[in-house]
Amino acid sequence: MTTPKLKNRWLIALSAIGIHISIGSVYAYSVITNPVKDIFDVEGSTIKWAFKIAILFLGFSAAFLGPWVEKVGPRVSGTTAGIFYGVGILGSGLAVHLESLILFYACYGVIGGIGLGLGYITPVSTLVKWFPDKRGLATGMAIMGFGLSALIFGPVMQSLFDSVGIINAFYVLGVVYMVLILSSARYIERPPQGYMPKGFNPSASKTVKADLSNSTAKEALRTTRFYYIWIMMFINITCGIAVIAAASPMMQEKLAYTPMQAAAVVGLIGVFNGLGRILWSGLSDFLGRPNTYVIFFAFQILAFYFLPQIGTEILFLVVLFTVITMYGGGFATLPAFLGDLFGTKQLGAIHGLVLASWAIAGVAGPTIYDVVKESTGSLEITLKVFSSLFVVAFVISLLMKRLVNNAYKLKDKAVA
Repeated sequence: MTTPKLKNRWLIALSAIGIHISIGSVYAYSVITNPVKDIFDVEGSTIKWAFKIAILFLGFSAAFLGPWVEKVGPRVSGTTAGIFYGVGILGSGLAVHLESLILFYACYGVIGGIGLGLGYITPVSTLVKWFPDKRGLATGMAIMGFGLSALIFGPVMQSLFDSVGIINAFYVLGVVYMVLILSSARYIERPPQGYMPKGFNPSASKTVKADLSNSTAKEALRTTRFYYIWIMMFINITCGIAVIAAASPMMQEKLAYTPMQAAAVVGLIGVFNGLGRILWSGLSDFLGRPNTYVIFFAFQILAFYFLPQIGTEILFLVVLFTVITMYGGGFATLPAFLGDLFGTKQLGAIHGLVLASWAIAGVAGPTIYDVVKESTGSLEITLKVFSSLFVVAFVISLLMKRLVNNAYKLKDKAVA
């Protein structure tokens, strides 16, 4: 009996990027807003509810379908993600054709959102298993695709709207996404049991430590460290999304930018969001995951506190873009951190449970910003509220670091 040929793990990573670039097109939703609102003859805020619903279903489908993803494997779950996301976009075109706003919410928000959640978690636990020596780098590459997708598909969407019309553009995009995700899912599979890359010896590695446990999702839910990381992610996403949502008016207020200048910087935010994912997740392989999050929160306490007081354009933008890299970096470093804490037995399910924080934070962040800004009229007070949230996250990250260090000490003693 011949042993099946081992797949190339870098092509597995490329397939993961293919899935994430497709579903990451949701970040280009602002391109859709104006053309579609004109057809439905409603305000842009009404059309934006499809995006909010999509993010909500992304988080909750990742949480509730995580165990199923682990059970059926990445090929089946990836294929399912492609069908849901593709049908969601195709159905959005039909909804525009019929001028049915409810159908648009259902297709883009609910059906597409489920595809987003499945597609987001499908490749991650598989990549962690293929790259025990480079967990942060591997997951960062895939999740970078999600962050950078808007730069690719934003112009593509606009070009299609102009050339083939809005309805046909949705049909073309739906087919493109479905083909790209389905073809990527065909190559993805788990590595053989006990797989180790050639030449890699975890016991001799100076940067790779053994996982603290190899837990199921139910077992993870009974640990303190699960709730630590859930709260850390919730705060990082809440504050990051708030700044992203308010970036254009904030720069017009603080730097006296024109709307066009502010829009150009918003485009750059997409670049730094994507680059931060590969940068920080790769660095976390060397800095250690707990230290990486401590750095995130320590910097952002100061950044959010002092940002309204910065009058120098270049310094303001440097601080803003660094914050954005940490927002993206938090997402990309998360799967590797969860692997360190809970092992790879049900990593997809555990990752999905933590991503429920995204569903809630996606609504909480912009809402907190709007309520505080409107009630106080002060950008300074508004950002200080978020700075205080980062103080909470910073304290929890220190507790997490101590917990992890103590757990490794106990593990080392048990081995000795």
